[in-house]
Amino acid sequence: MIELTNVTKYFGNKTAVNDFSLHIEKGSLTIFIGPSGCGKTTTLRMINRLTTFDKGNIVINGTSVNDIDPVELRRNIGYVIQEIGLFPHFTVFENIAIVPRLLKWEQQRIKKRVEELLELVTLDQSFAQKYPLQLSGGERQRVGLARALAAEPEILLMDEPFGAIDPINRLKLQDSFLEIQEEIKKTIVFVTHDINEAIKLGDKIAIIDKGNLIQYDDVSQILSNPANEFVENLLGQDRNIKALSLEKAKDYVIKDGFVIALESEPPENIKKKLEDNNVKIAYILGKNNHLQGRFVLEKETETKKQKFIHDTEPWIIERQNNIKEALSKMLEIGEKQLPVVNRKKEFVGIIRLNNIFEEVNKKTNIS
Repeated sequence: MIELTNVTKYFGNKTAVNDFSLHIEKGSLTIFIGPSGCGKTTTLRMINRLTTFDKGNIVINGTSVNDIDPVELRRNIGYVIQEIGLFPHFTVFENIAIVPRLLKWEQQRIKKRVEELLELVTLDQSFAQKYPLQLSGGERQRVGLARALAAEPEILLMDEPFGAIDPINRLKLQDSFLEIQEEIKKTIVFVTHDINEAIKLGDKIAIIDKGNLIQYDDVSQILSNPANEFVENLLGQDRNIKALSLEKAKDYVIKDGFVIALESEPPENIKKKLEDNNVKIAYILGKNNHLQGRFVLEKETETKKQKFIHDTEPWIIERQNNIKEALSKMLEIGEKQLPVVNRKKEFVGIIRLNNIFEEVNKKTNIS
């Protein structure tokens, strides 16, 4: 899909990128990571010719980027940056529609595409007429992603897209992004300086230092076989624990052995379901399988009387949470099982603490 061969870039007397070669497979998510100034953003920008290279070649689908008109090249490659770059005087609709309009799409096609993309990035249609200043940082980043996908590009370049987002929303964006990529399967090159983000998101990681490619491999291979001391230091001493980031909650979802009920059901019916099935928790589902809450049947410690609790905002696990995140959350709040939802907040099953412990024992050799 994308082939970089002996690519070199100079800035004056400095070699920013040195004899850089790698192959990026179609539909994969490749991470560029390394210290500030190592050449990762320069390499990214050479793919769409925002920065020209001095030696070597970059080929996309068999054609050198030097043989493609740069404007045409960039219109067919999505580009997302940290600062997003939304036009403040344009509505969300107008921001997303920019490239399709440049490509002279019909208005009805543009409208349909914007609607599809807002749904894809989990923003409802009311956002179409809002302006960037009316959005949170996470919402603006979602609009930036939608805009980059507007003309249905095969390739998406992302330069620290979540770097300016606070840690909690950053994790949510990462989970949503993985869900979106699972659906759209674009070829993505993603720059970050955060090794945890690289491990969580990447199919492959390219580790760069001083313009040189140090190691390029599947995430699991890099964690188990770092190329040298530089890579070991980048990964950190807890790389066995970091390997838990490769396991996702979606791989541990349990589809049976629990009670679900519709939000229209009377509480006494739900209580009977729990007693009949000898379980403590019932998950309440609304329209489109959306998780609306849970009922918990438990005994008071002193009186031994049953309490029937309606919890309208239960803790949840996102499908794309890794099991390290799921374990941390469950230990923090003292829950042995939690409901799992997708990016649309649709209930997909539950995850249990004992299943996670089993995997932790395997990964860390804890007996």
